[in-house]
Amino acid sequence: MRVANASTAIRTPAKVAVVNVTEEVRRALAGAAIRNGLAVVSVPHTTCCLSLNEDEPGLKDDIGRLARHLLDPAEPEGGFRHDRVDDNARAHLFASLVGPSVSVPVKDGGLLLGTWQGVLLVEADGPRTRRLDMTFLGD
Repeated sequence: MRVANASTAIRTPAKVAVVNVTEEVRRALAGAAIRNGLAVVSVPHTTCCLSLNEDEPGLKDDIGRLARHLLDPAEPEGGFRHDRVDDNARAHLFASLVGPSVSVPVKDGGLLLGTWQGVLLVEADGPRTRRLDMTFLGD
């Protein structure tokens, strides 16, 4: 079994944004020369997350709207304790709900995604430069 690692920087354009990073993962996979195995994609950040979903403008807008709704600054009873530190508790909580990584099977050198699936980075505390880490395992 071979293991290959890659990283790339992703610039997010807004406070809340959905960025398709599938092509970045495909480029890194091609350089890894893994034919069959698994791709693990992650972000080492606590206020953005990754999702496997459709790269359709309306859906990406809906994901952003859901994030903004969950990030609404209306104070819950007593407020969030983390907001006393840096006022972004909602971004941390949203990212915790979605998660920092996705795993995708690799077959014949390509990502084994469904017809409409792509790897989406969901920003909840931008704009920022985020690091996308990829580990490829297989033969």
